[in-house]
Amino acid sequence: MTPKVLVITGPTATGKTELGARLCERLGGEVVSADSMQVYKYMDIGTAKPSVEEMRGVPHYMLSVVSPFEAYSVSRYVEEAGRCVDGILSRGKLPVIVGGTGLYIESLVLGRSFATGGGEIGRRAEIERKYDELGGEEMLRLLSEKDPDRAAKLHPNDKKRIVRAFELAENGESISEHDRKSKELPPRYDAKYIVLGYEAREDLYAGIDRRVDGMLAAGLLDEVRSLAQMGLSEECTAMQAIGYKECLRYLKGEESLDEAACNVKRGSRRYAKRQISWCSRYSDALRINWKKFPDFTTALHDSTEFFAER
Repeated sequence: MTPKVLVITGPTATGKTELGARLCERLGGEVVSADSMQVYKYMDIGTAKPSVEEMRGVPHYMLSVVSPFEAYSVSRYVEEAGRCVDGILSRGKLPVIVGGTGLYIESLVLGRSFATGGGEIGRRAEIERKYDELGGEEMLRLLSEKDPDRAAKLHPNDKKRIVRAFELAENGESISEHDRKSKELPPRYDAKYIVLGYEAREDLYAGIDRRVDGMLAAGLLDEVRSLAQMGLSEECTAMQAIGYKECLRYLKGEESLDEAACNVKRGSRRYAKRQISWCSRYSDALRINWKKFPDFTTALHDSTEFFAER
């Protein structure tokens, strides 16, 4: 029998953390975070990482597990989060996957494997030099001869993925073929989805604005300043997170604090739109849409009944 898990997802600032902890209290669960930025250490305020109080005594995994100087990947997340989920199951508890990074959630639930061919540093450097010499357009044209499906999905400026696709194609398997085989496998977990949101988009945006204001009041600028003093540059993946890149521009004198705050809010709203679009694929999900503010008492009741209907 496929192991059962519960997933709580939805756009940013919709109460996923609180509902997840409350459901774990009621259902005997433990939380596995599915947030691509909460995996980084020293990044607490800007990623809305749950505090000890917000965890409500419930064990949480996949928080602060990697240095912000590292580039974390979905393949690594699937491996490490999968061990956490399996450990929870082995203890007779319910894994509750909570977060808004859709690709992480989907890959974990499906048990998606990732192509591992290639990887020779010398050959990779050669392909990178070739990209620099020929340009993205020509490299995509050459890639289309080896892996047309993958080439059609890439932008000429996406050097990293183009180089990776060349590596794998030269080792006898295209990424497209690998992905096709992976998708034919049965899912690793039997997941039920709860998607949080708001009935009115303007109320979602108001919640996002409140969260950003709260982050700034809680010391987001000091957090970003500390990361910069550690030597974390704007080129690092972690520093590209919404809230961090904007505050860094303020600290460098490139924009005012008001401009930075507005840009964080704007970036968060755009991200929320992408999350809403991603969540539309969950046709069998329980959708809880708040009115002006979250009603966790009702949501807890409805979520418990929904999970019991298996």
